[in-house]
Amino acid sequence: MQHYLFVYGTLRQNAHHPMHQLLVQHSCFVAMAHYQARLYQVDYYPGAVPSNNAADQVVGELYQLIQPEHLLSALDNYEECGPGFAQPQEYRREQQSVVLENGDSIAAWVYVYNRSTKGLRLIQSGDFLADKIAQ
Repeated sequence: MQHYLFVYGTLRQNAHHPMHQLLVQHSCFVAMAHYQARLYQVDYYPGAVPSNNAADQVVGELYQLIQPEHLLSALDNYEECGPGFAQPQEYRREQQSVVLENGDSIAAWVYVYNRSTKGLRLIQSGDFLADKIAQ
């Protein structure tokens, strides 16, 4: 079984975060993709919340995981979701449907924001990196 991960924030290629290097070591970039969700600025990083509105699209990258157990464990720790982190955890890792640029849908792990969005700024474009550049 193949495992995929959709990333939309600090783990993206041009976010220049050190954790992206771990992703590169244990996965292969597949394509740019979209996830039906609303994107919020949480701190220096974003959080995606699933949406029923098809117009709400989060821009991100899809990776095929080479060593899913090792990588997901490390990323769960980075995202502070899993055993040992206070409830409610900021993120939860879920299988979600993401759409590739060619229109194909694929099931991928997504770190979904798990707290209230009250007071958080909505990133209208759905693209965390483009929003950072525009600011």
